[in-house]
Amino acid sequence: MSEQQSNKPHRASSSDSNKLTTKKKLHSQGYNAKAFAVSSSSGALSRKMMHSHEKLQRKMHNPQFTKNDQLANDKENDFKFPEEELEPFVITIMGPKGSGKTMLLKSLVKRFTKKSINENDLKGPITVIGGKNKKFTFIECPNDINSMIDLSKISDLVLLTIDGNFGFEMETMEFLNMCQINGMPKIIGIVTHLDLFKKKSTIQDQKKKLKHRFWVEVYKGAKLFYLSGILNGRYPDKEILNLSRFIQVMKYRPINWKLQHNYFLVDNFVDLTHPTEIEKSQGKTNRTISMYGYLKGGINLPNLENCIKMHLCGVGDLTVKNLEKLPDPCPTPSYLAKIDEYEKKVADRENEKKKNNKITSSEVDIEGDSAVEAVKPKRRKRLQDDQRLVYAPMSNISGVMIDKDAVYIDVHDSKIKKNNNNDESEDEFEEDRKSRKQYSSNQILNEEEQILDEGKQLIQDMTKEVNQIDELENTGLQLFSSSNTIKKEDVDIQQREEAQQQTSGRKTLRNPKLYQNKNLDDYEYENLDEINVDDDEELNEEDLEIYNDQGNEPVYKDNEKLILETDNELSESEDESDEDDLFIKKAKKLNTLKASKQNSKNKKWDINKLLYMENITPMDVFNRYNGLYKDEDIEKSEDDEEENPLLKFKRSDSAMKKHQEQSVSIEQLSKEWRDISSIASRLLTLPKLDEDSDGTAVANDEDEVYGDFEDLEANDTKEKEENQDSFPDFDEEEQKPEEPAENEEQSIEEQRKANAAKKQKLKLQFDLEEGENFKDEDTNSEFDTWFELQKNKLAKQHEINQTILQTLTEEQRNNFEGFKPGTYLKLVFENVPCEFVENFHSTVPIILGGLLPTEMKFGVMNARVRRHRWHKKILKSNDPVIFSLGWRRFQSLPIYTTSDSRTRTRMLKYTPEHAYCEASFYGPLCNPNTPFMGVQFVDNENLTGSFRIALTGTVEEIDTKVEIVKKLKLVGYPSKIFKNTAFIKDMFSSMMEVAKFEGAQIKTVSGIRGEIKRALSKPEGEFRATFEDKIVMSDTVILRTWYPVKLKKFYNPVTSMLLSDKTGWKGMRLQNQVRFEQGKGLPMNNDSAYKKVERVDRKFAGVRVPKQLQQNLPFKSQVSAMKPAKKKTYLQKRAVVLGGEEKKSRTFMQKVFTIAKDKDLKKKKKQEEYIEKKTAKVAKEEAVKKDKERERKRKYFETKGRNSNNNQSDGGILKKRK
Repeated sequence: MSEQQSNKPHRASSSDSNKLTTKKKLHSQGYNAKAFAVSSSSGALSRKMMHSHEKLQRKMHNPQFTKNDQLANDKENDFKFPEEELEPFVITIMGPKGSGKTMLLKSLVKRFTKKSINENDLKGPITVIGGKNKKFTFIECPNDINSMIDLSKISDLVLLTIDGNFGFEMETMEFLNMCQINGMPKIIGIVTHLDLFKKKSTIQDQKKKLKHRFWVEVYKGAKLFYLSGILNGRYPDKEILNLSRFIQVMKYRPINWKLQHNYFLVDNFVDLTHPTEIEKSQGKTNRTISMYGYLKGGINLPNLENCIKMHLCGVGDLTVKNLEKLPDPCPTPSYLAKIDEYEKKVADRENEKKKNNKITSSEVDIEGDSAVEAVKPKRRKRLQDDQRLVYAPMSNISGVMIDKDAVYIDVHDSKIKKNNNNDESEDEFEEDRKSRKQYSSNQILNEEEQILDEGKQLIQDMTKEVNQIDELENTGLQLFSSSNTIKKEDVDIQQREEAQQQTSGRKTLRNPKLYQNKNLDDYEYENLDEINVDDDEELNEEDLEIYNDQGNEPVYKDNEKLILETDNELSESEDESDEDDLFIKKAKKLNTLKASKQNSKNKKWDINKLLYMENITPMDVFNRYNGLYKDEDIEKSEDDEEENPLLKFKRSDSAMKKHQEQSVSIEQLSKEWRDISSIASRLLTLPKLDEDSDGTAVANDEDEVYGDFEDLEANDTKEKEENQDSFPDFDEEEQKPEEPAENEEQSIEEQRKANAAKKQKLKLQFDLEEGENFKDEDTNSEFDTWFELQKNKLAKQHEINQTILQTLTEEQRNNFEGFKPGTYLKLVFENVPCEFVENFHSTVPIILGGLLPTEMKFGVMNARVRRHRWHKKILKSNDPVIFSLGWRRFQSLPIYTTSDSRTRTRMLKYTPEHAYCEASFYGPLCNPNTPFMGVQFVDNENLTGSFRIALTGTVEEIDTKVEIVKKLKLVGYPSKIFKNTAFIKDMFSSMMEVAKFEGAQIKTVSGIRGEIKRALSKPEGEFRATFEDKIVMSDTVILRTWYPVKLKKFYNPVTSMLLSDKTGWKGMRLQNQVRFEQGKGLPMNNDSAYKKVERVDRKFAGVRVPKQLQQNLPFKSQVSAMKPAKKKTYLQKRAVVLGGEEKKSRTFMQKVFTIAKDKDLKKKKKQEEYIEKKTAKVAKEEAVKKDKERERKRKYFETKGRNSNNNQSDGGILKKRK
């Protein structure tokens, strides 16, 4: 075979236009500094350093400690309840009408929750889980300027929908400018309606045009997403997936206004007003409402009632009557995992304590079944479907509202059928469910339908149990499929409950998580319903104890959270339903009673203690250690031990055992009751004193006086028992940790942890005592920059604060520190206008803003303002403007001013063109450097399609008084003139007015300056003035002065939320609107009218020569001054007047002569033109003739000269030959 043919490869042209274009684009944004760092030039290293320093300086910002840093820097504490997580980020979907806002919200909710929701059900805030530790609150912004202003203040991310087929609209540009004023959030552009384009090239051109225009308004490189079209009623899943990923990884920079205030985006509110009061007043009484929402912002909300002022946007200022913390209705998976891990660690700690008490191997095996294994869950890269929670009370999504007292499930009445025959109703429900499943065989059943089914099942089960009360004892009640059955039997245990009840401890119960125990006795399940728990019954500390079935030891969670220790199988019913308080209380009561009965039977005895007891036999020691003893032996031994209780009191190895010994059965208490034993634990005894070598008593400082520890195996047991005090520890918060006995060997890790905790505690105590300035030099040397030092100081201070706050209980910490951002709160307000409830629309956002003490006062503010460059008309002083300052929106009357060399504040009638000016207006005070904006109207009736933002500005200072003046000119005329003095009239009307202006500077039109001296007695209003030169009678004297302008204290809050039409609020009208509606023109002031200036030519008098001088002058220099004739001359009197015919003939002849004269003139002009042409022609001919003559002469002389030269040369040759 022949070899395979090999062709020459194609060589691309080096002058390809695409390559040239690519090369140009490569360095269009500048050269990469890293690529050209190494260079042979001498300045390469300096340029590299300069670039790195510039990059570092651009990263610099004011270090602020936010909630993210707080959660990141908090040290892990195994026995600390997890902190509240971050508040959900507010994502606002904004755009003009018809741009696809609702469709985008529907697609995003479907992406995050796996639920298909109808567009009409998407109302109000919708909180979803955006990740393992992230939550997002989506809200659609209506096309109302009031809602746009409010949402621009609280948004963390704005999804700006743009109709790609139409382009940018006015609402989009207005909202962008609002965000720039109130604090620029993150902005992502969403271009929709691209499927309306037919050509691909047109789409590319439109995309490029929109991108560059969007970059101009936001920043160069801002992200712009393009949604191609709609598929199955939503945007394409792939495009929404890309958008959701950008949202999840977005980093939100805190804004100063949000860091300085707290605020709520209310997701639900309830009217708490009694119906009878509403009926009596026919719905016109003020309401008491409760609002729910996540606390947001940078500061904590104080836990104070009737002291917190908040502003409800669109309504006014309200006082918080009551506030309380509620469980998070939409917790993240990481937060739930932290709670589970915390509960498991607490359970493991209790198991470790049992092992430290040397439980026998048999008992350990028994306990192993009920112990909770802290198995670390596997890390998942995505959320499970049951973790994709959604909370939207105003929308018809979940139908669940969580309150402190109950959980409300909204189920449509039309879908629930009540029937006395429960079996039939249950069958019908199952058939209905099966039919719906068959109908949607090709589709997955939505989670909304599952919740509805569960609600139906719950209500039908409860109805069935009410109708069959007699069968309750045998059948029981099961609220959820995964929960235990509650049975009812008639057993009276009221006396036992009263014996257990005390008046100390917590008044309310936290929501616990119950671990099911597979080893619980049948007695426990049979008697769950025998315990009657009243809702009004106060629960004391003993009621909060729950014992397990093996060790009788209560399980605590920092004395706050209740946990029933069982195996690692979690009861999902208790985790999902918070309203099942009855089951929790019954389980708690039953376990307390069961533990008291089993106390004597399963009491653990230490072998070392039993061996040294002299009042029992060796057989009793063996029986007690193995639990094979009788109650009589216990009673006898305990009677022997309590013969002299005041001699010595030993506490148990832990505070838990104290509760165990107190929680005993009623029968045992009745047998062993003694007055001395009842008060033994309440008496104090002085600590034992050691004797020094000199016999003086010295307190033993080495042993703590708490009496919590004892050494059972040491040889000097007696001495330690003598030195041990006999009073209990009443301060459980400062109780020392339990130390192991000497015979118990600690692991190396435990010793290291204990030593590290001691060192950290000493270090923090040292820092608090020495202060922040201790060892500043050493501290500074650890950090390269001052910026890192400041961040370290913030973190260190936060660490000290958290260490101190962790020593407080949750109630004390909330009272001292307040509620942290991210907490879900319920706020109750009184005296809320009834119109707010009656005219409520779920599509309009409800925003509660916290007010600082300064913002509750009213006064005059001076601000630096500028008319917006897109607003068409200039603004006039004392025209009403609606300001958006802080959380408030109000109408006021600003006066625009300017500063004249910092000496006075002069009033301006109008705002200047393209320049800043000062403005003074009355309203609620706000801190300096607070930005604000102003519009002239907020109702849709005055919409003209033009830009509505009239002015922007920043607060500069807060003054209770401001002096504004305007220019005033007074004009007078001289009445009598002396050398440098003159009397001026027509400037004032009384002596009193003159007296006010004595010493004022005046000036004439010609520029001669003067001063007012004093008033004249007559005539009224005239005064004497002195000037620097003599003035004349024709001069005009002007007095320039300043007249004070009073600021009108006008404040009109915008109460748009009280109207049925949220876009119909109207305030004070502008002056031109009032004149237009009344049909009046501009008011004319005679003094302000511009009059025509008539300039009269001034006639100066001639030079007057004295008569004596005239006589001595020669004749030629005599002044000839003819006097005007007093009478007319004869010729003037006898004037010749032409008659009619003569006049006509003269007129005719004049016309003839005029025509002839005109003809002659035309003829003369033509002749002159002819002469000019002929002269030019002759001159041209003469020039040609001269040139020819010159040429002829040149040739003639040239020929003649040549001939003469030849003759001379011939004669010379002949002479030489001769």
